[in-house]
Amino acid sequence: MKYCRFEHQNTARYGLLEGVQGRDVILAVFLDSPWRDGVRTQEVSPLALEEAALLAPVEPSKIVCVGRNYREHAAELGHDVPKEPLIFLKPPSALLSPGGTIIRPRISSRVDHEGELGVVIGKRCRNLRPDEDVHSYILGYTCVNDVTARDLQNQEKQWARAKGCDTFCPVGPVVTDVLDPWQGTTIETRVNGELRQSGNTGDFIFPLDIIIRYVADAMTLLPGDLIATGTPKGVGPLHAGDVVEVTVGGVGTLRNRVEDYS
Repeated sequence: MKYCRFEHQNTARYGLLEGVQGRDVILAVFLDSPWRDGVRTQEVSPLALEEAALLAPVEPSKIVCVGRNYREHAAELGHDVPKEPLIFLKPPSALLSPGGTIIRPRISSRVDHEGELGVVIGKRCRNLRPDEDVHSYILGYTCVNDVTARDLQNQEKQWARAKGCDTFCPVGPVVTDVLDPWQGTTIETRVNGELRQSGNTGDFIFPLDIIIRYVADAMTLLPGDLIATGTPKGVGPLHAGDVVEVTVGGVGTLRNRVEDYS
């Protein structure tokens, strides 16, 4: 299944995507959330994905992020490789739609991109059994940009301000279940067309099953919750006027402009 979220007749709706002559086209809208059992759809006039007014394809109760999940990224920041998953939260108010504008806040002079694979939870997940397969809890995958005020992150012991500013969590453009991060999925970030980051989920320090179990031992993951799984090396600054693109193999490209606070 592949879906997006978009404005349809002045209402936010989830749209079911199908491939038509090499293009992703919205052919139906969900009458419920995509993670509901027995989900129902209603046909609509075909609309190409690139012509839709896209919204962030998730409405999470929480955004759980994994820090330093690539050895080379930990090294470039001068940090030790963690011995267990390092998790932190972004507020849902940080969400930003595909095509939306990342705002460099006035409290920071250094705002960085961090392209990542996002995991969308499909059903309630808590205290998994050791032999339980985590795949059944995953609705699909998407692109995430874990935008970070690097100067604030380096100044403060916790990262709530550095990671949680408005517009600091662009997500999208779609959610799809047609990929396997365990087998290796590419992640690339470009700024103004220049390749800045290139990684592969096969290089995770902590694979998804470990991450999901670790998080679910501490907090209940609910349908629609988002997990950002960590960024590869190559993080760097964003400036007003930049266009940043995060591409995840099998998902697509999340594109956002950058502007200063005004």
